[in-house]
Amino acid sequence: MDIASGATDLTGKMLIAMPGMGDPRFEHAVVYMCAHSDEGAMGLIVNKPSGDVTMAALLEQLSISPAPGLDLRQVHFGGPVEVGRGFVLHTPDYKSGLTTLQVDEDFNMTGTLDVLETIARGNPPERWMAMLGYAGWGPGQLEGELAQNAWLVCDASPELVFDTADASKWEAALNSMGIPAHLLSAEGGTA
Repeated sequence: MDIASGATDLTGKMLIAMPGMGDPRFEHAVVYMCAHSDEGAMGLIVNKPSGDVTMAALLEQLSISPAPGLDLRQVHFGGPVEVGRGFVLHTPDYKSGLTTLQVDEDFNMTGTLDVLETIARGNPPERWMAMLGYAGWGPGQLEGELAQNAWLVCDASPELVFDTADASKWEAALNSMGIPAHLLSAEGGTA
């Protein structure tokens, strides 16, 4: 994707919220970037479980009957935009017959009901996370936040996204860059 500002395409990368960001919805957030272009950016917060929405409740609301013994894990808060809209971030072993965005060789994202129906039948992707809402940025907005030191950028891995405990993802993402969390300051600056 061509990004006119000369910024790097962050599709498939992770954003790590810096301390002192100012928006409590993004405090210690780790965001997997699904798309980044001149038109804006879209990502999913991967370390904030929804306080009260489980897969069981979501499937019931959608009139989808889960198979017995289904892993009814917690649904995550994907971000503050369109919080009634659902997404599943998953490994590429699943592809929707309707619409799946292949982000890169390790991650796909599907936002249609067929992925939830497949999960409910007991045939989910190898690794997956369900979330409501997403993080979105208009043209140039994310680049401005990066220039203000609101985010760090690191490589994404299925292990970090799917296998690391939610409470540990922020620190694990920093560690993947060789940055100890205790050395970060809430005060931003430029050199």
